Amino acid sequence: MENFENIAISSRIRLARNVDGLKFYTKLQSDVDAKYITGAVMKTLEKFEVFNFLSLKDLTLNECNALFEQHLISKELIENKDISGIAISEDEKIIVMINEEDHIREQCIEAGFNLYKPFRRLSKIDDEILSALPIAFDENLGFITASPSNLGTGMRASVMLFLPACEILDKTPELFTRAKENGLTIRGIYGEGSKALGYFYQISNQGSLGLDEYEILDKVSDFIYSVCSLEEEMRSLLLQEEGDKYRDICQRAFGVLTNCHCLEEGEMIGLLSQLKLGQALGFIDIKNNDKFQKLYHEGATANLKEIFEFFEEKEEKIIRARYISNKAKELCQRR
Repeated sequence: MENFENIAISSRIRLARNVDGLKFYTKLQSDVDAKYITGAVMKTLEKFEVFNFLSLKDLTLNECNALFEQHLISKELIENKDISGIAISEDEKIIVMINEEDHIREQCIEAGFNLYKPFRRLSKIDDEILSALPIAFDENLGFITASPSNLGTGMRASVMLFLPACEILDKTPELFTRAKENGLTIRGIYGEGSKALGYFYQISNQGSLGLDEYEILDKVSDFIYSVCSLEEEMRSLLLQEEGDKYRDICQRAFGVLTNCHCLEEGEMIGLLSQLKLGQALGFIDIKNNDKFQKLYHEGATANLKEIFEFFEEKEEKIIRARYISNKAKELCQRR
């Protein structure tokens, strides 16, 4: 399978599980049930590898928001922080959220376009959790989940894509229509309910009832392949028809980002994405894609507050400009 480097950013598998006999997190009657779920999950995870467990009630709200900006936890987990927790593997690829929308949300994230790799890794942990806990399951409905859309396998397979050419050339409405026709959904960079920022889109299966895991993997992968192929085609067209225009846009973005004094978060996302577009079109060199991709959350408000101490919005803009400017100079150069 092609990796489609610089188009497919990451692939994620998420499994939703609930303990039989216990109410969903919104109606858990006591801390006892929440602690039981947490303790059982942690005992199971310890059999595999070292996990770092964090109880959200022990974290500040800013620390929680920083984890959200890193795509490690959801807004729902933060909203329920009094009884929720998260287990993160040492390589930060496996994340288990406890007492979120479902009692257990297991997920594995890998770089690039390969849904089968995170699925295989996560399946081993899921098998152990299914053996260790009485997980709610119905012969007709499959795994019982808080949201009806997750009934069946309880699995969501998604890929984060960088689609600047499709967006610029107005191909995204077509993609949304095709996705819906194929039982898939397209969301923004922060998942459900979020907007597409910086040309980033998440594409995943809309439901899981009536399909087994491999049917979902194949279905999503086939669609992602077609989207990546379209993006490659649109990038070639963009370069052919308006190469000088976008060379100017991308190199101006480099100039602004490496010389600005104040920088808002939204503007930062736009400028970083123009540099990323410049790399795709051959106008900008990026020395390390992983480090560059991290700038999107390192420059976000909560993570910036974890690195630097500031109290006013004006300070935040100046600190962000200085930090991102230095990183951009280190990682990028014009061709």
